[in-house]
Amino acid sequence: MYDFKTLQQKISEGEDWLRKEYQGLRTGRATPTLLDSIQIESYGSRIPLNQAANIGVEDARTLRVTPWDASQVKDIEKAITNANFGVGISTDDKGVRVSFPELTTERRTSLIKIGKEKLEDARQSLRGYREEAWGDIQTKEKNGEMSEDDKFGSKDELQKLIDAGNSTLEDLFKKKEEEISQ
Repeated sequence: MYDFKTLQQKISEGEDWLRKEYQGLRTGRATPTLLDSIQIESYGSRIPLNQAANIGVEDARTLRVTPWDASQVKDIEKAITNANFGVGISTDDKGVRVSFPELTTERRTSLIKIGKEKLEDARQSLRGYREEAWGDIQTKEKNGEMSEDDKFGSKDELQKLIDAGNSTLEDLFKKKEEEISQ
């Protein structure tokens, strides 16, 4: 039989990727993880925002970004603006305040659409992993490393793994959709 460890690892990585992407889709509350995807220009290289500043929650709809180097306030402000999260940004002597407006019905619909796009990206990755594994299985059968019966048994097992991965991705989407809709 075929060894599916590599495929299982890739499926798991795809699920983790989608979880991380969904953390960046904001709902009604402001959380520091919403800014995790933002990279800033710092001393000639790009680094994650959370490595250049402290990100804290000021209240339910406001985050406070306090840079460790006060000269980076403008870079942080620019990076958050370019991320196009639809947030209000104000700067003061302590850093950057990021205000999240109340979600409108239109914005909720837009966020759900983005969530669906990310789900489809993750599904495409799974399809690619399936094709990769199936090609490997066929090559092993042609080279005499596995019998034809093992090949078709492996194909069934492969499909079960992909179906389970797709199911997990779908559950992640449903959970995020529910969170956004509230």
